[in-house]
Amino acid sequence: MGILRFVAGIMGRISTFRSYQFVVLLAAALAVVAFYYFGTERQNFSSTTKRIKQTQAKSVEHGGVLHNEEGRNPQTITGKRNSVSASQHYHALMMFTKVDKSRSLQDKFKVAMLSMVKHAHFEEGEVLVLHFVSDPASQELGKSMLQEFLKDAVFKYEVLFHDVVDLTHKLFPIVEAMQKYFSAGSGAYYSDAIFFLSVAMHLIMPENLTRIVQLDLDLKYKTNIRDLFQEFDHFPPGAVIGIAREMQPVYRHTFWQYRKENPQSKVGEPPPDGLPGFNSGVMLLDLGAMRTSALYNQLLQPNNVAKLAEQYRFRGHLGDQDFFSMIGMEHPELFYPLACGWNRQLCTWWRDHGYGEVFQMYYRCEGPVHIYHGNCNTPIPND
Repeated sequence: MGILRFVAGIMGRISTFRSYQFVVLLAAALAVVAFYYFGTERQNFSSTTKRIKQTQAKSVEHGGVLHNEEGRNPQTITGKRNSVSASQHYHALMMFTKVDKSRSLQDKFKVAMLSMVKHAHFEEGEVLVLHFVSDPASQELGKSMLQEFLKDAVFKYEVLFHDVVDLTHKLFPIVEAMQKYFSAGSGAYYSDAIFFLSVAMHLIMPENLTRIVQLDLDLKYKTNIRDLFQEFDHFPPGAVIGIAREMQPVYRHTFWQYRKENPQSKVGEPPPDGLPGFNSGVMLLDLGAMRTSALYNQLLQPNNVAKLAEQYRFRGHLGDQDFFSMIGMEHPELFYPLACGWNRQLCTWWRDHGYGEVFQMYYRCEGPVHIYHGNCNTPIPND
């Protein structure tokens, strides 16, 4: 009401002014009304304008660390060649915990990232999104290292850091029951849950994330990583995970009791006709298919895990790799076997520990090598 009386008073005096004075007074009155109108909102006009400008500035910030509304995790580093309007994203995830305490892991990470950047090429409008599951100390180190490793990238990229404690908290209720069959038996089951991330990633990641590649740190890329994502297009109906076969007689050993009781079984036998199990160093996870597969989600149920573990007399210690290898013996249709060249494992430990006579049947790999995997700390060949 005070505003209206103020305006009315001005209007009552306009007859004493010339026309140009009337215009000046009218403009002043409208300015006062506008000030009070915007001032009654939660944010006034000036603060709204400032917020819009700040948002626009952040959207084009190059190389900085941006925080989302959920707080510290995940954090984003946006590549200097990136664009917020990119239409297609390729997601890759790596475990990046305790790296700050291990020079060996730091060296492996350097080899992996520099070789990836060297060979990676993406089309216009495509973005490589790198996810790292990390603890705070390793995250700070990772940011510094990535600024160096990605400086020569000729592709658009984003980097997301996920807090390992947060993901472990989400995973533990889902994978707790299976851990006694596929963990090392240290008793630290809560912290070990993160080694089953790939098993239940479809249940804890946003639904708009439908495909992701999970990669070990001890890799060296010999080809464009974009080509790896094209393997998703070769999945047969019903397949939810793309994964290479294990290239050592690991599961020939692990399934020894089942093999003894079932001597005609192909379980643990070498390729091409046998079932040698899988290696989780390189995995293509079709999260959309994992969400919709009734069979896969049934196999996650504790009673079904226990049933299969008892059926195959299975006890392992390699986390998700053991789980996938076990259910793959029963349901191979859930998996798309990657060519060995996409995960050319170099470890030869089992050759010298009782399996020398059959080792080469598992280890041989014909065809081009796209990714070397220096598992069990095996040196990777130089270029």
